[in-house]
Amino acid sequence: MTGNVELWDCRTAFSQALESLAAQDDRVVVVVNDSVGSSKLTAFAERFPDRIVNVGIAEQDMVGVAAGLASSGMIPFVSAAASFLTARALEQIKVDAAYAASNVKFCGMSPGLAYGSLGPTHHSVEDISWLRAIPGVQIVVPSDPVETAGAVRWAGGAPGPVFLRISRSPVPCVNKPGYDFRPGKAVRLRDGGDVSIIANGTVVWRALEAADELARQQVDARVVSMPTVKPLDTAAVLAAAEQTAGIITVEEASVTGGLGAAVAALLAERHPSPMRILGVPDEFAPVGDENWLMDRYGISSSGIVRATLAMLGHESSVGN
Repeated sequence: MTGNVELWDCRTAFSQALESLAAQDDRVVVVVNDSVGSSKLTAFAERFPDRIVNVGIAEQDMVGVAAGLASSGMIPFVSAAASFLTARALEQIKVDAAYAASNVKFCGMSPGLAYGSLGPTHHSVEDISWLRAIPGVQIVVPSDPVETAGAVRWAGGAPGPVFLRISRSPVPCVNKPGYDFRPGKAVRLRDGGDVSIIANGTVVWRALEAADELARQQVDARVVSMPTVKPLDTAAVLAAAEQTAGIITVEEASVTGGLGAAVAALLAERHPSPMRILGVPDEFAPVGDENWLMDRYGISSSGIVRATLAMLGHESSVGN
């Protein structure tokens, strides 16, 4: 899929959508932790210098300031590296935002394995698991720039705390122009009756590539993009379980509490089905290039193919 396909950085779509939102609503403000450049917010800061607060490397304070702004009627977007935003300020997200039902929008930049060469301190694979356990926080993991922009626009008008997971890794557009992001709704990107692949974020296009390869091996794979981890589109998951022979979930996140865990919990109660959960296992991911790490953990297109065929009891012609 990516041979001659243009790749995009979702942070650019994020910053452009946020700037447009701020132009329409003077309540929109941004709070950062020395992350203006890495969040691609330089143009926003130049255009709205009085509506961006840089607290420095003080993530707990960053969330507290945002909660205070929200209590004053503003709509704060907190933008910081996902690893530091969620790990360092988890208590403030829980108490100041979720418990207080504050209207704060958390934008976790460069999540997953994007900071590959910086290693376990910068990998952000636990974020979804942590935030799923906090009541009242909606969690969105966009797959491409189109969905990212739509999610930002939606978040600006959604009440209460929202977490947007914004990728820095270049991805192709998988959603059509004009696609309208709807919270809690999955998108079926490819029909198929043999097996269902449910993915989000940077692995959605890899799932589509895997489906192309599976088709060459006479396996008809459905590809479902699940941008909203919480609330989950239960109807789409149950339809996949009822209409295909099994489900593969794929995410650039920990398998212990993310998309796969959410799908598995639903299926266990409503429709037990064969399933494989692909993601980062219960270990600290090492230093390494992001693509190498994706291959290591089987969340590349070839890894998805192998896991799918193994679940179906087929032999794979895709090399390791």
